[in-house]
Amino acid sequence: MTEVAAAREAFLRVTEIFHSIQGESTWTGVPCTFVRLTGCPLRCSWCDTAYSFHGGERMTLESILEEVRSIGCPVVELTGGEPLVHRNAFVLADRLLDEGYTVLVETSGSEDISALDPRVHVIMDLKCPGSGEMARNRWENLDHLDGRDEVKFVILDRADYEWARGVVRERGLEERVLEGSLRAILFSPVWDGLERRLLAEWILEDGLSVRLQTQLHKHIWDPAQRGV
Repeated sequence: MTEVAAAREAFLRVTEIFHSIQGESTWTGVPCTFVRLTGCPLRCSWCDTAYSFHGGERMTLESILEEVRSIGCPVVELTGGEPLVHRNAFVLADRLLDEGYTVLVETSGSEDISALDPRVHVIMDLKCPGSGEMARNRWENLDHLDGRDEVKFVILDRADYEWARGVVRERGLEERVLEGSLRAILFSPVWDGLERRLLAEWILEDGLSVRLQTQLHKHIWDPAQRGV
């Protein structure tokens, strides 16, 4: 098989591809095409996309690209599950970038991001204790983030908040945002798990240079609705 033919046969397992409003990160409110890949090695206690753990449709990279092109949106996010457990997710990101798309990759932070094209905008979770997956944090990923990239903490309770606050300060993340070597630090309350007002008050009391975010798509559509 030639290299070109092999590239055409390369595939990913896809849970869904859809066009919506970006609900999280500094890209909140921007129209975006989402490519949700199937599979994740983590089992966070608050996960809202467990339906992506199994199943999905086997799609060649070319068929994925064709569907993305048909939607016609310039911003594309690769998400999951955990997209970076798939070797071909890196290839798909490269193909999208080469076609001129702005590419976001939302990752749990448990997988090595160093091989991602530096043009990608990484939105990386750091797992708080309440997720049950704190041990899966790959701390060396922080060294590969730059001014395009964002760090997200999903916060379940006060203990999670204090842990996240400690990481922000001990790892110098606020300084990295101020100097421009990191785009943003996001604090996100678990939907129906932590009152947004409380998290806002904690952030203000401590004077943190972080961005409070909620999941905008869940304010617009039913929180249980898929494909939005």
